[in-house]
Amino acid sequence: MNRSLARQLFQREVQQPDEQIHLERAALYIAQEEYPELEVEAYLNALETMAADVEERLPIEFYPLKIIQTINRYLYDDLGFAGNTTDYYDPRNSFLNEVIDRRTGIPITLSLVYLAIARRVGLPMVGINMPGHFLIRPDLEDVEICVDPFHRGDILFPQDCEERLAQVYGRPVALKPSFLQAVTTRQYLTRMLTNLKVTYIDRGKFDKALAVVDRLLLLVPNAPLELRDRGILYYRLDRPVDAQHDLEAYLSLSPTAAEAPAIRELLATIRQANQPLSDA
Repeated sequence: MNRSLARQLFQREVQQPDEQIHLERAALYIAQEEYPELEVEAYLNALETMAADVEERLPIEFYPLKIIQTINRYLYDDLGFAGNTTDYYDPRNSFLNEVIDRRTGIPITLSLVYLAIARRVGLPMVGINMPGHFLIRPDLEDVEICVDPFHRGDILFPQDCEERLAQVYGRPVALKPSFLQAVTTRQYLTRMLTNLKVTYIDRGKFDKALAVVDRLLLLVPNAPLELRDRGILYYRLDRPVDAQHDLEAYLSLSPTAAEAPAIRELLATIRQANQPLSDA
């Protein structure tokens, strides 16, 4: 499959209402641009097989904690899944196919595997964008626990979550209800792509970062920060006309942003460099 078809499939998937977007399928379309030979259905079937294996191990009684413990034993003890602590910023950690194949990843992609299995065995769970660390939790009333798929499915009670926040901020932080709010499917995919964008930019792979931002703008059209980033990437890739277009759009949306003066300076540089062309 060529990359443009993978992009079209991703676009078609995310143009649906949020509740109809198939999260794992969309994530695999993201990966398919990097791995054109990737067979989406094969990896969806792999998740189905994992869920079937978990289902065989489930206790008769439907207790969320028991189901979580069963998933944990299967994923981390039997299959050997683990958070990638040796090369956290490896781009492969952001691709669902690689996470399934290598059995390692970052919090948001390991959470995706976990959520896919939990949903298939009848335990509704959601992702939560807790500051500093992506977690998941059962989507059930009166079940006040979170699960950390990056750390072998650690079960966290509210006090544990506050301790994690204190570690992130270096000071005590109260656990606000908003920290445990479920993310939408679009927000989930946006965070996945944002992680990948940052990884590519840090590695100087601006062409790959540009492809990521294009998909972010399919998810969140006219997002100011993505227009800004795409404009800067265009500039780095020597595409000044495209850069000027996006940076001007960013300033029209965020004229008083803290970085607006720096963007205006960059635009002035671009216009000056293009001036001889316009006078020719």
